[in-house]
Amino acid sequence: MILRPLLLESEKNEFQNGYSAIIVLGNYSMVGGDHMNLQDKLGKGLKPKAFIESMSVNQEKFHDVYESFTWKKEDEEYFASLKENQQLQCFILAADWCGDVVRNVPIVFHAMEKAEIPTEVLVMEQNLDVMDQHLTMGGRSIPIVIFTDLEGNELKHWGPRPQRVQEPMVQFKRQHPTRDGVEDYEEKIKDVYREIGKRYGEGNLLYQEEIIHELRVLISSI
Repeated sequence: MILRPLLLESEKNEFQNGYSAIIVLGNYSMVGGDHMNLQDKLGKGLKPKAFIESMSVNQEKFHDVYESFTWKKEDEEYFASLKENQQLQCFILAADWCGDVVRNVPIVFHAMEKAEIPTEVLVMEQNLDVMDQHLTMGGRSIPIVIFTDLEGNELKHWGPRPQRVQEPMVQFKRQHPTRDGVEDYEEKIKDVYREIGKRYGEGNLLYQEEIIHELRVLISSI
């Protein structure tokens, strides 16, 4: 996200600690925003391996999350079955500094690899035209995983977090759409980020299973 005028000092601290990747969040989205055609982006993004190699920060953490993932048999079989009639492409809006990208995109990579869905990472700062068509509650939030057909027509998208992890911010922003007039806003939003970090850590990497489940439901609906 290009954040300079909007980023609070408290949020900068949370970004540095790896707890947050957004300013404004909503529910994960199976269908959202105006659908785009992304065919002109094909070949301009980074393949997953190239994205990892390009990371100037968080590369080791990203690799550790990737290695921590294990498949449940039924999910593995589902994504493997998608190879038989492959009609999708995947674009992922991401940035290496983003804590949610580091936690979530490695799991998306596993799913796309298993399904053999061609995948490119669009670095957010270089693709604001795509980012600004995929805002979450009015804010630039990443990662956003976009599925298109083979002609580049957008079908569905997911992001930036699994729903259970996202809920504290959704509730907070519903109660406080802006910081105007909110007493101790920075302290309150720090509490929200702490709760999000806690939810990421719950249930022996439960959030990874949730990402796979949400992607499975999403793709099944296409």
